[in-house]
Amino acid sequence: MTAQLEQETVSAHHQWVWMDGNMVSAEEASISVTTQAFNYGTAVFEGIRAYRDNRSGQLNVFRLGDHVERLLNSARLLMIHDLPSRQAIENSILELLVKNEANQDCYIRPVAFKKNLLPKMGFGVKLSGISTGFSVNSLNMPSRQSVQGISCSVSAWRRVPDTAMPVRAKITGSYVNSALAMEAAMNGGHDDAIMLNIHGCVSEATTSNIFMVKNERLITPPLHAHILDGITRNTVIQLAGTYLNCDIEERDILPSELYAADECFLTGTGREITPVRKIDQYELNSDQECSLTLKLKSLYMKAVRGEMNDVGHWLTAVGSRDI
Repeated sequence: MTAQLEQETVSAHHQWVWMDGNMVSAEEASISVTTQAFNYGTAVFEGIRAYRDNRSGQLNVFRLGDHVERLLNSARLLMIHDLPSRQAIENSILELLVKNEANQDCYIRPVAFKKNLLPKMGFGVKLSGISTGFSVNSLNMPSRQSVQGISCSVSAWRRVPDTAMPVRAKITGSYVNSALAMEAAMNGGHDDAIMLNIHGCVSEATTSNIFMVKNERLITPPLHAHILDGITRNTVIQLAGTYLNCDIEERDILPSELYAADECFLTGTGREITPVRKIDQYELNSDQECSLTLKLKSLYMKAVRGEMNDVGHWLTAVGSRDI
């Protein structure tokens, strides 16, 4: 990492962090090397975005309640107990953004984690008998405005199956799978990797769900394809069905179908809607001006920026609650 890029990355992080019920400076927000989650990957997290409404200047968190609900479900699967209530977590996120004086597009990362062994609990890998930690940090993250597509490879690394680890939970340890696939893709000159599941069907990219378009039909792997139940994925399905009158299929996709697709795009909080212009050696039309991909991307950006009244309930205004 260059010195300039490192400085930009550091400065993007906000000054204050929510840590175990207290607001502390980022410098003070640290954990011990004996923390269970640090040693065994036993933490769950969410990635949440807040967008600025360019007409009013209001900062809104996108689908806050849905993200917090998924965080709590992930925590339940990993037996992370004693977390604040859903309402309290939502309030802590909103309070943090106010404290950090956030007024532009940003990213919020709540993490619930296994902390310390309780008294009389023996050393070892386990989920019970361990205290709980909870933190929230935030940073500036501009939206991906460019419509330029990315290049993906189909990875040799398979998506971790639900029989090995709950795929509907965002567990920190499971992202080793994504990191391995991403490194292999980048070393091959690609921007991301598409992983297959244990049955050889398309699963998802390293940090995002995947859609393909064939003969104007929108097709995406079903939840039983060992994928994350993505909130952006759900948003796209709703927008496509309601506003574009699209036929949507949730079914298994073979790799050769993906190579023969008309378009392909990735969805996720970080990725938003990202066109895929090439998969291995096969070119696609995803970032062409009249593509369904770009129509959905345009709709999505209007929704997150508060330009669609019908989906205004997806937005939570920062500073709107008396906390």
